[in-house]
Amino acid sequence: MLTSVLRDIYRINLGVKKRETVLVFNDRISDKEDLTESDKDRRSKLGSLSMLAAEVGNNLCKSIIYFEYPATGGHGAEPPLRLWKLAFGEKTVETLKRKRLLHPLLKKTLKDSDLKEAEQIVKKYKHNAVNCIIALSNYSTSHTRFRDFLTRICGSRYASMPLFDVTMIGGAMNVDWKELSKRTVGLAKVVNMAEFIKIKTPNGTSVSFSKRGRKALSDTGILTRKGSFGNLPAGEVFLAPVEYTARGILVLEWGPTKQLESPITLQVKDGYVVDVSGKDEYTEYLRKKLGERRENGNIAELGIGTNKAARRADNSLESEKILGTIHIALGDNSSFGGNVKTPFHQDFVFFQPTVTLIRKDGSKKDILKAGKLLCL
Repeated sequence: MLTSVLRDIYRINLGVKKRETVLVFNDRISDKEDLTESDKDRRSKLGSLSMLAAEVGNNLCKSIIYFEYPATGGHGAEPPLRLWKLAFGEKTVETLKRKRLLHPLLKKTLKDSDLKEAEQIVKKYKHNAVNCIIALSNYSTSHTRFRDFLTRICGSRYASMPLFDVTMIGGAMNVDWKELSKRTVGLAKVVNMAEFIKIKTPNGTSVSFSKRGRKALSDTGILTRKGSFGNLPAGEVFLAPVEYTARGILVLEWGPTKQLESPITLQVKDGYVVDVSGKDEYTEYLRKKLGERRENGNIAELGIGTNKAARRADNSLESEKILGTIHIALGDNSSFGGNVKTPFHQDFVFFQPTVTLIRKDGSKKDILKAGKLLCL
């Protein structure tokens, strides 16, 4: 099954053609990371899976580029310079460097006034970019300019697989992709009728925000169109809440790869987390990250899971796809409709949510009631 699912990533999910070039990359454990034995084992297997994915692709496309680099240590951080060169070509990167745009791009400090110039350079040499990317790095590159430029400007197709676990091959990856796509696209259409969204869960979470002017997007796993981007495993509808509008309380019971020993409470005001309280050791990590930049506390994303085969609650890549869950992310949302740029993006999953849409005319509609999807 392992080789078969990897082959399907090329043939079904990405629709790779014989003449195309595919970039596969992974991030190895860095010296700065302090990991449990179980996570070390998962990361080791992820590295092996990445190499196998590249081997499988050798017979399915013109060229495979495989690259491994020391982990950045955070979701949403830009990948290293060498990966930019492999993905965009030497000419693009050297021109960005000469124009003194590369360093602020990598550090996510590029001014909006310089962004257009950087985009024009990437556009000029876009023919040098790879056709497809299989991102098997532990730390997500989804919310980076690296990914954004590749898909939006170069038209590359991009499968993002952060925190991937080999057990997902027989679970959330083993789905009817057409059925999943139909359900996800249908839900996005319903969500896009709303201007305001309210969320409540049994654990005390209660948060609301404006969606006005923001489009809910579909992560279906079908990434065959030019410029397509999404997670594998797939299955969510997601959007960037309007900045400064979120308010309420988030009660976290699950971290990225495990259940917390005790809940962590986040107070949200005017779109940002303003207080973090809890006894779990993850509390200090969150306080540290939110203290580094105000933008890290931005309520960046709402996602709604649509994958019937997703089961695992202890891995956010899969748990945020579970049908009947929602996830809320902090940090960067600049690559999918928001305005906040920061080298941090972290999702948190919430179970048994009730999600209420409020339309422009003031009418209300529950699309989830205690974790049960009502609208499809």
